[in-house]
Amino acid sequence: MKRSILALASGAFALGASEFVMMGVLPNSAADTNVSIPTAGHYVSAYAIGVCFGALILIFGRKIKPRNLIIAFMIITIIGNFLAAISPNFAMLLTARFISGLPHGAFFGTATIMAKALADEGQEGTAVSQMVVGQTVANMVGVPFGTWLGSALTWRFAFVFLSLWAAMTIVLVLAFVPQIDAIKDAGMAGQFTFLKNPKPWFVIFAVFLGNSGIFCWWSYVSPWLQKVGGWSEKAVPILMVLAGLGMVIGGLVGGRFTDKYVPGAVAGFGQLISVIAMIAIFLDPGSRPTSAMLTFICAVGMFFISSPQQLLMVQLGEGGGEMLAGALVQIAFNAGNSVGSIVGGAVLDGTGMNYHLSSLAGVPFTLVAAALLFAFYALYERKHIKR
Repeated sequence: MKRSILALASGAFALGASEFVMMGVLPNSAADTNVSIPTAGHYVSAYAIGVCFGALILIFGRKIKPRNLIIAFMIITIIGNFLAAISPNFAMLLTARFISGLPHGAFFGTATIMAKALADEGQEGTAVSQMVVGQTVANMVGVPFGTWLGSALTWRFAFVFLSLWAAMTIVLVLAFVPQIDAIKDAGMAGQFTFLKNPKPWFVIFAVFLGNSGIFCWWSYVSPWLQKVGGWSEKAVPILMVLAGLGMVIGGLVGGRFTDKYVPGAVAGFGQLISVIAMIAIFLDPGSRPTSAMLTFICAVGMFFISSPQQLLMVQLGEGGGEMLAGALVQIAFNAGNSVGSIVGGAVLDGTGMNYHLSSLAGVPFTLVAAALLFAFYALYERKHIKR
């Protein structure tokens, strides 16, 4: 991995861990801010809302050079996580989580453009996947580490750690990431021109529906592993490391395939992996080996599609909308997470906590997402397959 891509991956790690670490320290933060666990769930939602609003940064920052934007995003990450670490009550922690989410989508949109520009010819997909792998490593290492800090010391140290990591990322970016020109300034309205074409909507809805389906089950993976898989509560963090490994492998392999073939078809294949895994989860009567294996496979599928979708959207936004296009992937991702969690929770409530049916509820979403991506391939990519 080039040092410049490694520096960008460091930023992806900071944001990936910022997003997901709250799930591991939710009980601790709820107790410390004197709210119930369901109320503390708003700490997760506040981050997702921040991701959506953060896209505005790119709309107004289109003339700023990408490296400077990356540094600005890390400064916001430092502020948001530091405020989270010192929050004395619900309102302040909720605000801190919103601030922490602001740079997320904007970062990945900008970092995708930089990784593509810094890649060797023909290696753009690999470069993007290497940048995104920082987010997957966050799930494999950063989140379990933050959860351990919350249990062993205090949940606040997890956010102090993330602030320090973001500060380190600024140093790495200044040292190793060269300046590249800002994207073509198409004007305020010009950034949205690419959305008049149906192509990006195939991808946006595929990301949204795909993640809605996966998170019908993934949002409740911990109790599923215990109730269906038969694992103890203490074993769950280890299985989350296994899932993180699957995300890393899926992300890197997906990037390699993107360089060899076309991104829409690669993303469709990855989404098909998730469809099959979700059906298998529904049919699986439950055992430790099968639950561990299916968790790993589902994690592979989740991030196999990440780099091809991210790269595809940037390509579709060329002409002034590249950064906004890249950010829209993360917005759709987070919106899908929220919808999937709500649908999965409703299914569990309505079926007496039947964890098999929560995965079945996600299958139609993931199946439509796969169909959209294969339709994109058939309509727009088939004649341009890389040989």
